[in-house]
Amino acid sequence: MDFLSQTPNPLLCPQTQLHWDPTYLCLVKNNTAHNTNDISVNRLIVRRGQSFLVTFDFHGSFRSTTDLLELTVETGPQPSEALGTRSVFGLPEGRWKRSSWKVKVHQGSGLPAGSITLDITSPADAPVGEYSLSVKTSATTSVGSSLGKLLLLFNPWCQEDSVHLPEEEERQEYVMREQGLVYKGSDKYISSMAWNFGQFEDDIVDICLKLLDVNPKCLSDPAKDFSARCNPIYVSRVVSAMINANDDGGVLMGRWDGQYDGGMSPTHWNGSVEVLRRWLKYGGNPVKYGQCWVFAAVMCTVLRCLGIPCRVVTNFQSAHDTDKNLTIDDFFSDYGVRPKQSPDSVWNYHVWVEAWMTRPDLSAGSLYDGWQAVDPTPQEKSTGVYCCGPAPVKAILQGHVDLKYDVPFVFAEVNADRVTWMVFTDGSKKKIFTDSVSVGQNISTKAVGSDKRVDITANYKHAEGTEKERDVYNQAVKRVNISEENSNGIHDDKPGVSMKIVELTKPVSGKDIDLKLVLNSNDNETRTLVINVNVQAMRYNGIPSSQIQTELKEQKLLPNQGRVKMFQTLSMSRPTIFN
Repeated sequence: MDFLSQTPNPLLCPQTQLHWDPTYLCLVKNNTAHNTNDISVNRLIVRRGQSFLVTFDFHGSFRSTTDLLELTVETGPQPSEALGTRSVFGLPEGRWKRSSWKVKVHQGSGLPAGSITLDITSPADAPVGEYSLSVKTSATTSVGSSLGKLLLLFNPWCQEDSVHLPEEEERQEYVMREQGLVYKGSDKYISSMAWNFGQFEDDIVDICLKLLDVNPKCLSDPAKDFSARCNPIYVSRVVSAMINANDDGGVLMGRWDGQYDGGMSPTHWNGSVEVLRRWLKYGGNPVKYGQCWVFAAVMCTVLRCLGIPCRVVTNFQSAHDTDKNLTIDDFFSDYGVRPKQSPDSVWNYHVWVEAWMTRPDLSAGSLYDGWQAVDPTPQEKSTGVYCCGPAPVKAILQGHVDLKYDVPFVFAEVNADRVTWMVFTDGSKKKIFTDSVSVGQNISTKAVGSDKRVDITANYKHAEGTEKERDVYNQAVKRVNISEENSNGIHDDKPGVSMKIVELTKPVSGKDIDLKLVLNSNDNETRTLVINVNVQAMRYNGIPSSQIQTELKEQKLLPNQGRVKMFQTLSMSRPTIFN
């Protein structure tokens, strides 16, 4: 929507001979100073906590210390000074001491006669969104003259803003950069794909604001919602819910079964702009289809457009813990196949977003400030809605899983223990192995200023195999109120026989792969093993897709023969399906 098309040209306020013209908004100068000129220079788009210029012409003299100039800004359907969605302020400055918005005469402005240029500053915690701006110059006039509208965004350049990011190089990467990389694949074979975020493309800012306006919280209580848009915690949580279409008419519908009739395969998309424009074009009906990397990349576009610094992050061997016990339970029958679909799973990779903000709701200091994990992929409900986060990455690292929002879920994604159970024909089960290492590998994001991959695993957890990592995990288990008995139960002593599958050839889609099975005995007795090797294809989210091969072998292991190995070459009868 063009600012100029909304504004009378020129505007004359007869009560004080005030002459105002849309060109006096200094659009290019203001938008460039506020790092919004890439969005538009045809409308006023500014960032909170930072002054912008407005110029008026007076047909006569104006005394800023005595003459009245009253400005009003409003946002939302029920603007209120108590809610921070309305502010009345002006000159003389001393008359408006309690106003949240401020104005002063710009240094060098042509007073007492001619033109006057004003510096207008919003508070650094003002709600973001579209505002109306009006002016009056007589205390006896109840209605001001409209000057049009302005857009107010978060401001990572402002130290008082809760999304302030200190380093300019990082602001350029995490707010201004429109192209990036998204990492996919597996922990041993990481690949990247280029993504066009396009947060400054035509109409994207309006689509982002539309997304906020149609969220269920706004539809239920618009006055409260518009007021809460001052808080990046609230905004990021709303955006997380609105990117998926599971329960709120959001942007994207997810699908993981390989059937994409009536829409596009998730692999079709290589940018966010087409997705967001389709959502708007078809009346807010969800775009078909997306998976985790599409959800995350589109959310990154929306947050960057609104001014919240963010980056796309990929976690390899990513756990999906459905019951919040910080373990992933895998069930196998005694002949090697999965007799039932576990609600828990481990995905080859999963993609989410990190957003930068302070967390005064969790700590009086800055203990949990900084990167927050926010995930728009619909996996589990959070307070009744399919959204996730913001979860402080610092809290995840320390195992502080009793904090908001959804810290236990993200902690499990990067550091859950994986417990393998054998299920017998009578329905009973026995724990046969606990893997405390494999979940959460090579957590990756794009480097600042280059296309290199940066491993940020150390931001989420301490090194696997260290005492500190186990201490944090055990503390996290206690914080989620797992009983000591159950906690001990998932950390059995080292089993008498350990097994490991090692790749002999690199996996390539459509070709056979050779593997070897390595057995190590920790027992004091000779053991004869019956080994049932079962090969199943899986999708990237851990769901079995098809049966490939089964093979039965016997192997004798001598006592304590840690170096005794049985090599087993598996030549697949048909290609593995990678999805």
